[in-house]
Formats: sequence, structure tokens, C-alpha cells
Amino acid sequence: MPRGMGRGYGRGGYYGRRAYPFGGFYGILDLLILLGILYFLFKLFLVALPYALGLVILLVLRAFLRSNPGIWFEPF
Repeated sequence: MPRGMGRGYGRGGYYGRRAYPFGGFYGILDLLILLGILYFLFKLFLVALPYALGLVILLVLRAFLRSNPGIWFEPF
């Protein structure tokens, strides 16, 4: 166990709980970074969605046009 553990260091408040999980400057900075990541992922999803739908439509068309209709989405 590292030195200082067990003496109450790093517990973060009253009985190990803090009233505000995003309190202070670094908490607000963490929240802003988290919101930025979520915004980026949402924009990435909106850009990639038409390509993914087009790929699914092409795979379904390929499956319908194959000579063996019992096996769908067989690789190559």
C-alpha cells in the first residue's frame, strides 16, 4: 500500500462523498471536455449514418439477387 493511504488522504469530502461531483475549476473543465466528446461523437454519427445505410441497402440487394436465397450475408 502506498504511503499516506489509510490516513484520509484523497477521500474528497465528508465521509468519502462530495456534494458536487463537478465542483471547482477542474470539475467544470472535465464537464466541458466530456460535452465536447459527446458532441463530436454525435456529429460523427450524423456523417456516417448515410454511408452505413447505403452499405446495408447494398448488402440486402446483393442477398436478394444471389442464386441461393437461403443464405443471407455470406461473406464474399
